Amino acid sequence: MSSTRIDTETLRRLPKAVLHDHLDGGLRPATVVELAEAVGHTLPTTDPDELAAWYVEAANSGDLVRYIATFEHTLAVMQTREGLLRTAEEYVLDLAADGVVYGEVRYAPELNTRGGLTMREVVETVQEGLAAGTAKAAAAGTPVRVGTLLCGMRMFDRVREAADLAVAFRDAGVVGFDIAGAEDGFPPADHLDAFAHLRRENVPFTIHAGEAHGLPSIHQALQVCGAQRIGHGVRITDDIVDGKPGRLAGWVRDRRIALEMCPTSNLQTGAATSIAGHPVTALKDLGFRVTLNTDNRLVSGTTMTREMSLLVEQAGWTVEDLRTVTVNAVKSAFLPFGERNALLRDVVLPGYASAL
Repeated sequence: MSSTRIDTETLRRLPKAVLHDHLDGGLRPATVVELAEAVGHTLPTTDPDELAAWYVEAANSGDLVRYIATFEHTLAVMQTREGLLRTAEEYVLDLAADGVVYGEVRYAPELNTRGGLTMREVVETVQEGLAAGTAKAAAAGTPVRVGTLLCGMRMFDRVREAADLAVAFRDAGVVGFDIAGAEDGFPPADHLDAFAHLRRENVPFTIHAGEAHGLPSIHQALQVCGAQRIGHGVRITDDIVDGKPGRLAGWVRDRRIALEMCPTSNLQTGAATSIAGHPVTALKDLGFRVTLNTDNRLVSGTTMTREMSLLVEQAGWTVEDLRTVTVNAVKSAFLPFGERNALLRDVVLPGYASAL
């Protein structure tokens, strides 16, 4: 099937896997409005459509720090048990409606404690909401598996607490760990204690790197901290000259380290200049294990179907290309080997075979 013959409905039906998606960046606009009214939080607008447009416009600054600042309003409505339950449940249902069969949702529990909940209570509540959404999706005939990544905020001092919770909840839905927040000036090696603890306890982790900061952040995330995946990683292209990877880029490709790439988000933060020229295509063609992700669906005004559609329309991707990045994502999921294989064999590959 050529790229010109892939219609939106076909794209929506394709089985998808997303590894890099933030819970607090993917709320429904109408939910933000309703929850904000309940907790007395003032929004830029109370019209859901206008609020959705405001988010995308505010995030289109080309600056990662300003992009992150748009989360003020979503976080404001995620400080209560009710708010967390609802947003977590809706998160799963929205993935299922978009054709996602496996998703990893990430969030920093320390950012949801302003209403009096402890970090542990936040994790318990989110897991309860995710389970409710998973059950509803299955009952509706659109089953989806969702694993949780707990985040530590790299510019604050509770990263080790979040890592401890990832260890404590690894048999209760938490599949891994991440650090998030502003990259520049906050190197991942500041949190070596947390990463060493995770390695000792056999908990996998990814690290945001190579988005706002360059090759040193990727090198440090991998070779100093021991990350198994890289969040974004678009700057790995700085180590590729005339199609030939340097030592760091070669390490990433040859060891099959997944790059969690988020095209629309990267345009908003200035890490890329266009969909057509986004590094995800060149890296895919060079054999890197690239994956396709949404990052923040509300903030970027996107879905997995939309990300796929943009690459089809503007970068010439085919169904085979979409299958490749989906398979890459499942292979790199923080799931046991047998479960990854079963997902590929029983769901992903048959779904793409029917579209080819």
